[in-house]
Amino acid sequence: MIISASRRTDIPAFYADWLMNRIRAGFCTVANPARPKQVTRVSLRPEDVDVLVFWTRNAKPFLGRLAELDERGFHYYFQYTILANPRILDPKSPPLHAAVRTFKSLADRIGPDRVIWRYDPILITDRTPEAYHLEKIAALAWSLRGYTKRLVVSICDMYRHVEARFRRLEEQRAAVRLLKDPLTTDSVRSIAQIAAANAMEASSCAEDKEAVRNVIRPGKCVDDHLIEKVFGIRVTHQKDPSQRPACGCVVSKDIGAYDTCAYGCVYCYATRDVGDGAAIRLKHDPAAPSLIGGLETRPDGAAPGTRPPH
Repeated sequence: MIISASRRTDIPAFYADWLMNRIRAGFCTVANPARPKQVTRVSLRPEDVDVLVFWTRNAKPFLGRLAELDERGFHYYFQYTILANPRILDPKSPPLHAAVRTFKSLADRIGPDRVIWRYDPILITDRTPEAYHLEKIAALAWSLRGYTKRLVVSICDMYRHVEARFRRLEEQRAAVRLLKDPLTTDSVRSIAQIAAANAMEASSCAEDKEAVRNVIRPGKCVDDHLIEKVFGIRVTHQKDPSQRPACGCVVSKDIGAYDTCAYGCVYCYATRDVGDGAAIRLKHDPAAPSLIGGLETRPDGAAPGTRPPH
């Protein structure tokens, strides 16, 4: 079993204590996002977990936990987002210099194969046109050269709740304005060339837009081939049916929860209300079996209404 931690929130940045408590307990509970009363008990015992895949913008709170993961025999790698958006779009992400420093510390600790740089999603606005992103990608690629071997990109998808946020921004004075022109093929080709010049391979994430698809190869965040190459273990090759058609990821179990990330990124698909992260934290108990909302366990160790363990 592959554990995703998590597409839905940044567990290493905000919920490191909870995850390590669950690792020590050997399980966590996860509610079905579409049916919150349907709860699954997920084993986190090393013998049941092939690989942990982490998504983060800030691994600093988690760096001190890696030794314990190693001692317990876990395999893991990181999908690590570093963007260079203005604060109106990324109000609470780590400062760029701090993000790069932490990325390098992590790569020094576990190796460049296991830290994948995501410049994702690319958002085209009046403040962040194509030329802006090409300049930032080039500068970041130079800074991260030797610390990663892969660059992942995609174009921002406009979900309804994301569009509503931008409409509110456009109503504000001097706010950001979305541009309708997508990333061009020439720009995507430039990104691939920048990556190659810095000893990185460019790939895309769940991207079906022609400008991207025709230039760089589709990638996999939960990547069976990477797992075999880096860790020497074979995992499922089955595409995850719960992900979008353009997503190449293989099957995994996500242990995160939507609406729990405190970054407040305007374009976030996983958070409908990008309000104060402190309000989100009030619902979180680091000792609880689930990331959010309790889901207390029965005396036999299973959560109420759970299916059999994975």
